[in-house]
Amino acid sequence: MFQIAHVVTDRGSKYAVSGGPAKSKTDALAFLKALKRNKRFAKATHNTWALLCHETGPIKNDDGESGAGAIILRMLERAELYDHLIVVTRWYGGVHLSSDRFRRVQDCVNAYLSEAPDLPISPLQND
Repeated sequence: MFQIAHVVTDRGSKYAVSGGPAKSKTDALAFLKALKRNKRFAKATHNTWALLCHETGPIKNDDGESGAGAIILRMLERAELYDHLIVVTRWYGGVHLSSDRFRRVQDCVNAYLSEAPDLPISPLQND
């Protein structure tokens, strides 16, 4: 598991990103269970995630942050990163971010893609 504990803060909301290899929804759920063993992540407002599987195709979960899973999935597709789960965690800070929340999700995924070691990422990621 690779994790960036603090990527960005926006109007009180704090964001982190985690990820690791996964080949199925079962793997993704096991990853989330392990992540949430840390009380900080268990108490987060949202743990939004996506996974692009070679075997079964795209899987995503918004965890109450409507549309955020689709953003992560789109970025995985652009990077051509298969069988690797990315989870964006948000701790709500009391102020609605409207569409800015999507920028924060993108910031987290971009940070993960640029800092995670040994990712088989396509050069198309930065297009």
